[in-house]
Amino acid sequence: MEQRIFHGDITPKDFARALMGEFNRGNLRAQIVGKEDELAVQISTKKRPQSGGNTAMTVMLRKVADGVGVQIGEQAWLGVAASLGQTALYAWRNPWSLIERLDDIAADIQHMQLDERVWEVIEKTAHTLGANYELSDRLRRMVCVYCSTANPVGESHCIGCGAPLGEAQPTTCMHCGYILHKEESLCPNCGRRI
Repeated sequence: MEQRIFHGDITPKDFARALMGEFNRGNLRAQIVGKEDELAVQISTKKRPQSGGNTAMTVMLRKVADGVGVQIGEQAWLGVAASLGQTALYAWRNPWSLIERLDDIAADIQHMQLDERVWEVIEKTAHTLGANYELSDRLRRMVCVYCSTANPVGESHCIGCGAPLGEAQPTTCMHCGYILHKEESLCPNCGRRI
């Protein structure tokens, strides 16, 4: 399951509404489940789709410090595989049958790309609302352990008492928005090199 964190003035409900608007139509249906700070958007094919096989996926949205964590579950696409297998069997028996199944093939290919489409909607919504992977202004402050003064990230000494702030200055992964410590060279969330 891939997870990304978007920092900014954004809520799980903002993402949930965007996902509902995009995926609650055609052969797909979507529903929102959960509380305001922790929502799940379930996306699946309708009971009897007009074309293509069945698929389903869940997008978890939870409030985090100054942002929203987004996690997409594994897509269940056994029905899509079965539909593609059925198309291959028909084509093997009679190649002309592919013409009759073009809608099924197109729907199956579209359903197989569902996770990519979900991330596109999430990224577009975050961008539109001014959220991104960078730390929020509030999280860019470091509190001095000696005098409790808030200091901007990057300060080497406390602006209140002059004490050294050390190497504990936070940053985020440029690929997923996960908050990192300065000594980390690999992101513990997405595994990419920083």
